[in-house]
Amino acid sequence: MGISRDSRHKRSATGAKRAQIRKKRKFELGRQAANTRIGAKRIHSVRTRGGNQKFRALRIETGNFSWGSEGVSRKTRVINVAFHPSNNELIRTNTITKSAIVQIDATPFRQYYESHYGQTLGKKKNQKKTEEEVVAKSAKVERKLAARQDGSKVESAVDSQFSAGRLYACISSRPGQSGRCDGYILEGEELAFYLRRITSKK
Repeated sequence: MGISRDSRHKRSATGAKRAQIRKKRKFELGRQAANTRIGAKRIHSVRTRGGNQKFRALRIETGNFSWGSEGVSRKTRVINVAFHPSNNELIRTNTITKSAIVQIDATPFRQYYESHYGQTLGKKKNQKKTEEEVVAKSAKVERKLAARQDGSKVESAVDSQFSAGRLYACISSRPGQSGRCDGYILEGEELAFYLRRITSKK
C-alpha cells in the first residue's frame, strides 16, 4: 500500500462508505515524511510531476533568519527544537518542520547590532566594557551611531535571550520540500505566547 493523497477512500459526509470506482493513480501519490534533523547538511533531490524537483533536507544545521523589527537577515546555526505545535515527539527527536520553534545562535545578530548602533546587547546596565571592547571611533562615526540610537529599542524579552547567546525563532520554510531551513526571530505577543507554552511543558 503506497501513501496516497486522494479523498476517495474517505467516508462521505453522512458516514457512508464510498464504492471503489478505480485504483490508485500516480497523480494522487504521497511520499514519506522527510523528518529533517539537525546535523551536517544532507539534501536529496526528488523528481516530481512535470519533471520538476523538490529538495528533501534529511539533515540541516544552518538557515537564513530575519529579525523583523530591525529589518535584517543573517545566516546562523540552528541549535535545537524548543517547541512544536503538533507533536512533542518532534521536540525530543529535534525534527525540524515548518512552524517548529527552534533556538538559534544569536552571535550574527549581536554583531550586527553592535556595528549598527554601537551598543552591546544582553549586558547588565552597570556592567563596564572591557579594554578589548572599547575601540576608538572617529567623531563622525560617533555622531552617526548616536543618531541611530534614538530609534533603537529592543524589547526586554529578546534582550535577555542575547545574554544566553540563543534566540527563539520560528521556521517559515518547508525543509522537506525546499531543502532550506529559513525563519524569523520571535518578538512581541508571539514570543510571549510561545514562552508560556515552553515553560508550561517543562
